[in-house]
Amino acid sequence: MEKTARWFYQLWRRRHFVRRLMDISESLRTFYPVLQGAIGVGSAFEGWSPREQDVVYQVLIPMTPPRGHSFHLELGTAWQRRLRNFHMRVQQECTCTSEQQGEHMLCFLHHPEEELRRHQDPSLLHTLCTGSYLDVEKTARWFYQLVRAIWPALLESHSWHLVLLPPRRSCQFKVTNGRESYRIEILFGVRQGNSDVFVSSQPRQAHTSSTIWPESYAVAEMKFFRYIARQAPPDSLHLKCLQFFTRLQLGLGFSTYTIKTIVMHLLSILPASQWRRRHFVRRLMDISESLRTCVARRRLNHFIVGNQRLPEGIRLPPEVLMARSRNLFHDLVMDPVAHSQDFPLYTTKDCVRIKVVDSLSLGRETPQSLGNVWNW
Repeated sequence: MEKTARWFYQLWRRRHFVRRLMDISESLRTFYPVLQGAIGVGSAFEGWSPREQDVVYQVLIPMTPPRGHSFHLELGTAWQRRLRNFHMRVQQECTCTSEQQGEHMLCFLHHPEEELRRHQDPSLLHTLCTGSYLDVEKTARWFYQLVRAIWPALLESHSWHLVLLPPRRSCQFKVTNGRESYRIEILFGVRQGNSDVFVSSQPRQAHTSSTIWPESYAVAEMKFFRYIARQAPPDSLHLKCLQFFTRLQLGLGFSTYTIKTIVMHLLSILPASQWRRRHFVRRLMDISESLRTCVARRRLNHFIVGNQRLPEGIRLPPEVLMARSRNLFHDLVMDPVAHSQDFPLYTTKDCVRIKVVDSLSLGRETPQSLGNVWNW
């Protein structure tokens, strides 16, 4: 997996693809978002996968506004503020000074509309926006068309067959070469300041409005796993623990992100030396006990939001760094009936499965009780 992940990462990060897309946009003198170097995110680039036979390589492509435009993030209702769901307002900016310096661009604010229609491509407001807000689905369709146009010109097209899937909030496709087949998902995002936090096209809930850009911590989380990999001994099984327990929980109603969050908390608490092969079962028991305790207390803190003890090099915007930690089990607080149903289901089935794991282990070990997962 690692070799393949690196191949796709290089394909999308460097000149092979994004560079050509940027060159096309520039040569056409259009006013679409400016594409930046891609960033590999998600489980495949963190070094694990919940389903080994169904790996999806997620790539985040940062965007900046085109000439004569600016992006402004807005939070709307109290519900959107709690979930950190943003609207991205697009605003036209004066470019009269640039025009005077010979850049051959008409100012959208100060030239007559008729002249703009005759001599210049439409503003971003008139192509990928709904009202004044950048539209996720229109952006994905635009990128889809660019991919179709540029793929035949790539050397990879001679040995790989591209199958584009209908775009919605992301651009998904498969590449095959007769022996191997891989799924790639392209996400779009805008960086918040100089931080590792973005607003992105990846939805958190079903039926997300096309003008909603949820806050994404995928890059910060990827950098955390990269930091752990640098600290970990060669025989560290922290990723195997995460992958194994995630698969163990499939069908129990807990999301992959829930298990990943618990493991990230444990990785920040336990020394790297405590994730070696001989600690494998003990760490699984820690994950199990932490999950059980979080369900019982109806609280699991988000790992990034409000965490002021992240490794150096992971940059958060001040409002994310100083925010109150978000409870990922908020729905359990709001719905006690669901809580009463889910907790017995977990404790019964999980205990059986952990006993099976324990019997196949290198030896019986006592789980280590950890409370920091739910209370920093």
